[in-house]
Amino acid sequence: MTQTRTPALTILSALFLVTACSGDGTSGEFRFDLPAGFPEPRVPADNPMSEAKVELGRRLFYDVRLSENETQRCASCHLQALAFTDGRATSVGSTGQRTARGAMSLANVAYGSTFNWANSELVRLEEQARIPLFGESPVELGLGGLENLLLARLAADDVYPGMFTEAFPGEADALSVENVLRALSAFQRTLISGSSPYDQHSAGDTGAMSPAALRGRDLFFGERLECFHCHGGFNFSNSVDHAGNQFDQALFANNGLYNVDGAGGYPAGNTGLFAITNDRLDMGRFKPPSLRNIALTAPYMHDGSLETLDDVLDHYARGGTLTTEGPNVGDGSTSPLKSGFVAGFTLTLAERADVIAFLEALTDQEFVTDPQFGDPFLE
Repeated sequence: MTQTRTPALTILSALFLVTACSGDGTSGEFRFDLPAGFPEPRVPADNPMSEAKVELGRRLFYDVRLSENETQRCASCHLQALAFTDGRATSVGSTGQRTARGAMSLANVAYGSTFNWANSELVRLEEQARIPLFGESPVELGLGGLENLLLARLAADDVYPGMFTEAFPGEADALSVENVLRALSAFQRTLISGSSPYDQHSAGDTGAMSPAALRGRDLFFGERLECFHCHGGFNFSNSVDHAGNQFDQALFANNGLYNVDGAGGYPAGNTGLFAITNDRLDMGRFKPPSLRNIALTAPYMHDGSLETLDDVLDHYARGGTLTTEGPNVGDGSTSPLKSGFVAGFTLTLAERADVIAFLEALTDQEFVTDPQFGDPFLE
């Protein structure tokens, strides 16, 4: 698979070749066609990229046979048109059970330093793919304990056995659960988004962004709003990893969304990194998501509690959310655990409109319509 880009970005693309060595010693080349300024994704040595593996992963991603009751697929919670989110505050699994958090965008997931909203221990995309398939709390695709059922379904298909053999040549048992996870991860690593009006402007197309968006860009990257401290860099998230990275960039932050006990507490069952470390200072700390395609990924925050970009600006302008009713009453702006960068600010109505225009300029229409990321069963 060779990824294609708009001409303006293709001229400035950095092309990286990843040698995909199979178990029998044969090799092939997979070409990442990266937008200008994008580093080489880190690819694990035990799951090298290949075109056959990516195409297998794409088919699996869109196949309802990856849910126990054959009603859902990975794409049910990760819709291409919504930058691979689902438009819900929290996702709904194949049995109707709700997750505690919203589906994160898969755009540029290849650059994740950690995966999921608040798990510092989940550092491999292959292990993340295991959770929705086989996890039982909550149930998502519902295949926990039913690995043999999944493999029997795939083995009975006319296409899959040959695709697994091609994707994992030289393996005696190519059709395996681990290879399902590897193929899904390989496909997801190709979901690279970098053709937005912002990117086109950065590549030299001075007319790609409106004057309002340009003014909003200056506000976004200024010390007055402090946005860039958590949402900087090529991916608009400071929690990133790539092949040339030499530093730990697994960032988590408390942004003052809740303060249920006056001491920085978050709602039970959704306490962020604290659930992993049991360190009180990690209460309410979540991974800053990429802001690429942010206009398509509402509602916002880990629990979808802010419906619009205007609501998000209200939250940060105030320095935290004030909840006045319900079980989560509290003033996030007074949380002793929130990041010092969430200090509040004042914007005029015109400046607010400019910031939103800039955020909308991060939408990559090519990415959300590119057929190479789409449903192969519709082809």
